[in-house]
Amino acid sequence: MSATGSAICSRSASISEMELEQLRIFIAVAEHGSYSAAAKDLFVSHSTTSRAVSALENELGVTLFDRKNRILGLTQAGESLLRDARELLENAAQLKNNLKEFR
Repeated sequence: MSATGSAICSRSASISEMELEQLRIFIAVAEHGSYSAAAKDLFVSHSTTSRAVSALENELGVTLFDRKNRILGLTQAGESLLRDARELLENAAQLKNNLKEFR
């Protein structure tokens, strides 16, 4: 396998380990700018939102939010993940919808 191929496989393995729910929570936190507001909107606890984002940060090895002066903003890595996560969730929903006819 080429170096590029192994890098792609490694990245794919990391992405496949992320749970879609973690990405949904990450998106909600980013959109609301608050763990508490995202938790309320998703009907989960504040600690659930915090743990989901921390798990993503640990798994990806990047900081997704800049937490300065009680203002929650996305880092460059967070902005990149936000775009990709939205697209991935849209694709996952479409995939599920496409397979309904086979039930």
